[in-house]
Amino acid sequence: MVEENAYWLAWAQISGIGPVLLRRLQQHFGTLATAWNATKVQLGEVEGLGFQTLEKVVQQRSRLHPEQLFTKHQQENSHFWTPADADYPRLLLETPSPPPILYYRGEVELQENLGQKPMVGIVGTRQPSEYGIRWTRQISTALAKNGFTVVSGMAEGIDTESHIAAMKAGGRTIAVLGTGVDVIYPHKNRDLYKQILTAGLVVSEYPTKTPPDRTHFPRRNRIIAGLSRAILVIEAPLKSGALITATYANEFGRDVYALPGRLDDYPSQGCLKLLSQGASFIVKELDELLTMLGAIPQIDAIEASTAPEQLMPTLSPELQTVMNAFASEALPFDFIVQQTGMAAGLVSGVLLQLELMGLVSQLPGMRYQKK
Repeated sequence: MVEENAYWLAWAQISGIGPVLLRRLQQHFGTLATAWNATKVQLGEVEGLGFQTLEKVVQQRSRLHPEQLFTKHQQENSHFWTPADADYPRLLLETPSPPPILYYRGEVELQENLGQKPMVGIVGTRQPSEYGIRWTRQISTALAKNGFTVVSGMAEGIDTESHIAAMKAGGRTIAVLGTGVDVIYPHKNRDLYKQILTAGLVVSEYPTKTPPDRTHFPRRNRIIAGLSRAILVIEAPLKSGALITATYANEFGRDVYALPGRLDDYPSQGCLKLLSQGASFIVKELDELLTMLGAIPQIDAIEASTAPEQLMPTLSPELQTVMNAFASEALPFDFIVQQTGMAAGLVSGVLLQLELMGLVSQLPGMRYQKK
């Protein structure tokens, strides 16, 4: 039997099918395996799949063999997750455009993937002032010493300073690249790259040997926002990529903080714009900032031994219907859909909510188990 993660990989090879459409396919059909075997007419029911894209799907799908493709891909890219894998980062899975394949190198910490360890993104200009550098170092150091993982993009400037400061403070950091995880860009950060591999992770949605491309970096920013519970913008001109990250953060329901600067400072114009649009101030007292960030709820697993029946939260009718379908053993997604009589897309969304509440867990092969 071909595992569901092989179909995530196969669908990602078809031109015209991006992360958003993949998410819609998965929600519409329940599994990408089901979508792979759907007819052209059935696929046409999915929003966003136009005539030309459908033609590409039909033509290219016939030449791809998911299981063989997955085996070959593993040989060339030994470490990657798909949304069908239990270790795929939960917070990223909440977004409307999770990467179908997320490659990684370094030291994995499962609590980060499960959303149980807070991660905060720090972004900003490639040409920071002394003011921006000083605050980046202070904030990254404080975050690292208080158990936060610092997420950034390993670019020059603010990104580099945030990674270095977090590691110097003995904390973890994650670098999201716009290249393959084996391609160092900018090259001057080769020593930083090696340090990150021993004190955190390097991740990317691009396979090994992918060179830098100007179109990759704006897309990379959505992953920084998706992994993080909050985004801190240190210094950013009006056309900075950091503002793209902040926009994604707003779309994903993340908190956005900005470092205020002088009205006539070029590197601060983007931050001032964010503040005028409702972003929170990065306050002078770091203890206050840490308190604000600490108030952001985490995804805490509810252990059976500490969650007696009377502590079970009150569920909406839809959530309760899905919970009632579970017995003691793990159930395939299709069986849950059949048992509940609900639409596959609705069941997928409900299962995600139940996962985030710590009531069910996803297993390989699109199977789910009650905790």
